[in-house]
Amino acid sequence: MSSADEVQTQAAAELPPTLLLVDDEQNILAALRRLFRPEGYRILLAGNGQEGLAVLEQEPVDLVISDMRMPVMDGAQFLEQVATRWPDTMRILLTGHADLSSAIAAINKGSIYKYIAKPWEDNDLKLNVKHALNAKFLDQERRRLEILTRRQNEELKDLNANLERKVAERTAELQQAHESLKKSYASSIKTFAGLIEMREGSIGGHSRRVADLAHRLALSLGMNKAQAQDVLFAGLLHDIGKIALPDKLMSTPFQALGKEDRAKVARHVVLGEAALMALEPLQEAAKYIRHHHELYDGRGYPDGLQGEAIPLGAQILCLANEYDALQIGTINTQRMSAAEAREYIAEKKYKRYGPKVVDAFLAHFEGAKPKAVDLSEQFCTGELQPGMVITRDLVMRDGMMLLSAGYVLDETLIERIRRFEKGIDERLTIHAIPPSAGEPNEEPSDTPGTE
Repeated sequence: MSSADEVQTQAAAELPPTLLLVDDEQNILAALRRLFRPEGYRILLAGNGQEGLAVLEQEPVDLVISDMRMPVMDGAQFLEQVATRWPDTMRILLTGHADLSSAIAAINKGSIYKYIAKPWEDNDLKLNVKHALNAKFLDQERRRLEILTRRQNEELKDLNANLERKVAERTAELQQAHESLKKSYASSIKTFAGLIEMREGSIGGHSRRVADLAHRLALSLGMNKAQAQDVLFAGLLHDIGKIALPDKLMSTPFQALGKEDRAKVARHVVLGEAALMALEPLQEAAKYIRHHHELYDGRGYPDGLQGEAIPLGAQILCLANEYDALQIGTINTQRMSAAEAREYIAEKKYKRYGPKVVDAFLAHFEGAKPKAVDLSEQFCTGELQPGMVITRDLVMRDGMMLLSAGYVLDETLIERIRRFEKGIDERLTIHAIPPSAGEPNEEPSDTPGTE
């Protein structure tokens, strides 16, 4: 990637995302335009697939939303051509129940990111568009860093003089790029988790609490750092499949639901696994998400796995999830205290939970070490200085995460934080270590590690 290409890519990233809406019914196009115009997107319209292709030949488009049933060329055929000619453009198909088989065929061909049944629910459609755009921009950033790494590797081959010193310098640069990629990936996953928690309302923070406990249990059970990180990511994203659920099902305790509604909620584990299907680094986490409602006695879902046939990461996630859910009232209508929840889990050993995981869980609380001394202070945005290190995730009241712990502030980032605060009706408080206080602890007391 040349310098000119990098400047062009950076300029494109600063523009609002462009949506192309394709439908042969003008009232549908008008409804979609009204839905997305307040979100700040650039909106383009087309009355059929051929018009949509003509628009794409003239305009850069980030995401296409197409109806299934259209004359001349149906939505699946149109999006298949989009996938072939403009593979970086995300694709969403609107379809009725009668077209479900065609939508599934389009998914299997890889021509669409997601299909959404009509009539759609406005908030669900907007969330799906945000997730699709986040996935696109994350993939673009990953590819940019990969190109940067390859270019730096090529430069290493051309070094002649001061080889040892130059190799050491370039190696440090590559390591920094690799660490940047890992940090960006982990931060993006936390951002996704924050978007999920925006729908949780009063129980916001559930995913982060589950991820933190599950990560600690994974390490105590002998998992290595990479395996424990998979458990951490699964904890952050374990409810991603619930995004499409109606608000009523999200806010009603599971035991208070009827049989039909329970079945709808139970599908979220399969949908969660499917949502991560295209992200290769998250395949192990996706497996834990699918099985985190399996029970040790075989009475769980979706596959009825029993005993040690349940992956250890999924066993850990099941316990951590239910420990928090018992306290916030999303399983039963009656909330439990932390002590009552621990007693419940101990009683369900060999039934709901595996014995090794229960023993590690109880030992974790019985032998909990005192937290390390926290050297951080609280700052308002006007007090921020370059060189400060954030020690806690910067999270808004609605659960949306802005920055993860570990970021080192510079002038540009400080200015972005201040501009953001001016645009919202909320004062931000940042936990950070002043530049003179040195580096933060490896794992801040309230933030799960992201090794």
